[in-house]
Amino acid sequence: MPAEPADGAIDGAIRPPTETSVETRGLDPVPDCERTGRVRELVPTWVAANISVLLLTMGAGLVILNKLNIWQVLVVAIAAPVVSYGLVGLISIAGKRGGAPGMALSRAVFGQRGNLFPGALIWVARWGWETINAVSGAFAVLTVLDLLFGVRKNTALIVVTLLLFVGCTFLVSGLGISALRVCSTWSTYFFGAFSVLVLGYLVVETDWSAVFGKPAGSTAMMIAGIGTIAAGGISWVPSGPDFTRYLPRTASAKGMVGATIGGAAVVVIPMVLMGAVMAVGTPDLATAQDPVSFIGNLLPAWIAVPYLLIALVGMLLINSMSMYSAGFTAQTLGIKVPRAAAVSVNAIISLVFGFLLMVVATSFFGSFISFLTLLAVAFSAWIGVFGVDMLRRTSYDGAALLDTSRASAYWYRGGFAWQAMTAWGLALVVGLLFTKVDWFGGPLAGTWIGQNGLGWAAGIVTSGALYAVLPRTAPAEPAPVAGAAPGEEPARVGSLSN
Repeated sequence: MPAEPADGAIDGAIRPPTETSVETRGLDPVPDCERTGRVRELVPTWVAANISVLLLTMGAGLVILNKLNIWQVLVVAIAAPVVSYGLVGLISIAGKRGGAPGMALSRAVFGQRGNLFPGALIWVARWGWETINAVSGAFAVLTVLDLLFGVRKNTALIVVTLLLFVGCTFLVSGLGISALRVCSTWSTYFFGAFSVLVLGYLVVETDWSAVFGKPAGSTAMMIAGIGTIAAGGISWVPSGPDFTRYLPRTASAKGMVGATIGGAAVVVIPMVLMGAVMAVGTPDLATAQDPVSFIGNLLPAWIAVPYLLIALVGMLLINSMSMYSAGFTAQTLGIKVPRAAAVSVNAIISLVFGFLLMVVATSFFGSFISFLTLLAVAFSAWIGVFGVDMLRRTSYDGAALLDTSRASAYWYRGGFAWQAMTAWGLALVVGLLFTKVDWFGGPLAGTWIGQNGLGWAAGIVTSGALYAVLPRTAPAEPAPVAGAAPGEEPARVGSLSN
């Protein structure tokens, strides 16, 4: 089987994306001549990935459900993005080394067939993440309609708002990386400005004696809170290389990690803290079926409406980024369609699941926290294996990544790298053993690890440690090219080195 053709190739040529063009590149590695990205562009990217009013709800949950005081919430708000987006930044270094999406680079670790297993799990996990964001976006639209026109939500309106939000998401994610960069930059400016306005209003209107008078909660609940907030960031780890593959090989690795953490932290820290402060005036916030409408009740309309509209753009960008990466993941699973078409599958799933969550589910926040917990466990097993492999590897063979035949250097044994598969599978089981959510509880969830919500951490440590001690799998020798002279080195189109 020949190597997979580049998505959108015309006469063998693919032009680099510009700010006004639709990205046509699929899984194929980005050649050096097209690597014109800059490290500082990662800051608005990860700011946009966190522009969500759900962070306000989660901040309130730390106070109401975890029983933390404002100082403990501050610790959680700082630690969570450092831990989670530190991992995103570290794994994204593989993007500049290989110039390919994260789940395409994962073929070099798990084998061409083996990569289908973590790829399928991560793809399915993205369905839930995109559904949560679609629901949040639809609720934001419904809240704005209520504030401006007094229109109350109903089933028909829920369907219309979901269609509108998911349709816009599909459009932006289909355009590709350049459209995401432009939208991320402008949404960062506007959201930052209005967040300062909201913060100023809270400073004036909040009963600060009630905020600072709240007693401290347990250390276990604080650690669990870090895991809950960090789970959202952990879900971006496999996507990190998707947004760095256009960076030149000379890009600073430290700068990439710093820009990733900084972009996330500048949103996560104030949003979580504002949610904790808002919880004083709206104690039912963390248990509300609608996670957005409280903003209209808490803020005056002249602040709430523009703030929600800008947050709506942010949530659209989050979903667009997730669907952008999901399109690559679908392609690595062998779905023979262009990336933009692959995104449509996730869009349809978001519509169906979003409708069920908005109309059928009785507790949005409970469903959300359960999902985040399981999401972190699902991604953690992959993170440990891929991370340890990065410590050993400095380059990727571009042709072998695209070649899904037995001739691929990443075919290993029967298409599987058994060491990676073993570490991944066992770590997934270990993570679930220590995990407890509303509708599932592992037998070890009552231990210190489980009570502190560290099932995801156990997964990362288990997979990384196992993969590190198992014997290393060497890539196969490249298959001879037809017509090559004896002893001649076969050409490896797209081969990459550091």
